[in-house]
Amino acid sequence: MPAISPRDRLIVALDCPTAPAARELIERLGGAVNFYKVGLELVMNGGLDLARELARSGKQVFLDMKLLDIGNTVERATRSAAETGAMFLTVHGHDLKTLRAAAAGKAGTGLKILAVTVLTNLDAGDLAEQGIAATPEDLVLRRARLAREAGCDGVVTSGQEAQRVRAAVGPAMTIVTPGIRLPGSAAGDQARVATPDSAIAAGADYLVVGRPITGANDPVLAAETFVQSIATAMTRRT
Repeated sequence: MPAISPRDRLIVALDCPTAPAARELIERLGGAVNFYKVGLELVMNGGLDLARELARSGKQVFLDMKLLDIGNTVERATRSAAETGAMFLTVHGHDLKTLRAAAAGKAGTGLKILAVTVLTNLDAGDLAEQGIAATPEDLVLRRARLAREAGCDGVVTSGQEAQRVRAAVGPAMTIVTPGIRLPGSAAGDQARVATPDSAIAAGADYLVVGRPITGANDPVLAAETFVQSIATAMTRRT
């Protein structure tokens, strides 16, 4: 497997309301960012066309769709997602039927399936409301193992669980970690956050960063700060 550069490990979340707003941000960031996440808000307003444009221009794309439906629908939706040229697609990691359907849908394409374990804004109280008695940490591990069994390429998990997930699924699966903040930064609406250094040290391969970059006065400088933090963390991990 070729080495992944620190810049390519940074995924910037395009949490923008419209495709034109996202394009403006992408143009402003220029060569500072190679990898973008397109989520549901943007998908509903031109995001899929933008994803295709990004892929054609040589950028890497993470479609954060969090699919969860009957198997036939998930498989077909995954096949359609692969046609955008995206590298990653998320599917909720609740059960083997969903995960296996996504794995079947991406067969023969370059798309990689990431199972979402537990959203980083949820804590034990939120899970209890859903009727789940497990802790977030235990549920993350259970779903990560399901993802491996189903043939998924990786998982999405917070930096707080990344080390245990890495130990559970081994070195081959990709770990993508959202909820990344620089030391001393506000957590916002995230319940389980991590710094770049702690997430990389725990075994994360890619870090997703949104508002700390997109909401910064100087997004390019903010992106470069995260890239440097990742580079330093990778040196320590090595």
